[in-house]
Amino acid sequence: MMKRFSVRSISFILIGCSTVYIVWTLNGNMCEQTLEYFWSRGQIEKKDAAELSWSHAVNSRSSLKGALTGRTHMIEADIIIRGHNPKEPIMAHPPETDSDITLKEWLEGVKMHNKGIKLDFKSLEAVTPSVTLLQEVLAGRSCPVWVNADVLPGPSGQTTPLEPQAFLAAVQTLPSHTVLSLGWTTGWTAGTDNPGYSWDMVHKMEEICRPVKHPVTFPVRAALLARSLSQLTWLLQQSDRYTLTVWTGQKDEVTLQELLPYRKEFDISRIYYDLPDFIRTELSKTLQDNN
Repeated sequence: MMKRFSVRSISFILIGCSTVYIVWTLNGNMCEQTLEYFWSRGQIEKKDAAELSWSHAVNSRSSLKGALTGRTHMIEADIIIRGHNPKEPIMAHPPETDSDITLKEWLEGVKMHNKGIKLDFKSLEAVTPSVTLLQEVLAGRSCPVWVNADVLPGPSGQTTPLEPQAFLAAVQTLPSHTVLSLGWTTGWTAGTDNPGYSWDMVHKMEEICRPVKHPVTFPVRAALLARSLSQLTWLLQQSDRYTLTVWTGQKDEVTLQELLPYRKEFDISRIYYDLPDFIRTELSKTLQDNN
């Protein structure tokens, strides 16, 4: 009797362990893999998100050629629907309505290079046809793909965000390694008391992202970080699928001292710095000096 009980117990233990392993593996597949991609190819020395460099507004044939032949890791571009026939996704930022390159042509150019891409959507109408093209052109590719949209109102935000559930529904069929970059509309004015990200803002964002299966990065404005440390710390603590991507406006005033608490507080793999190269370099050096 004891022998039968032992065999049965062992069977249950093995089944339980297998289940735990499968769940752990699935959860691991949902975690952010951007750094692993570049580190495994020798393009960065360590899994430090500050080592990644960015090209912005790569919305033309000439700028795409420059980004693909340069040393940048991540290529950011904007997608809209062409303002006249043929109505298709093109690379442009409002108020522009046309471009010399379509999204399909852009993706065809990117797919033969070891670059990551970040596609920024300003309207819902461009999302579904763009997702279809991503699935067709990049099928089987493992390069980092980020899709970005502002889905909630944020500090001093003036523009209307995309409806979050509509955006998430449109991108849910993308491969599991695709990073959803979900942000807030924001504003910043020099010489004024600019508010940070409030508790209500981060709570609403986490509520939206909780059921999402993809890795999520939250783009946050560097000039607003000094007043947001507690809120953003809490947000990252809610899931290991979450990261931050720090960005800055062209006219924003940002000091290194405002960024250091984030650099020191979080694992270096969990905060990307979409900032000018000299600031990223100083951040890395400062951390090394403190070690």
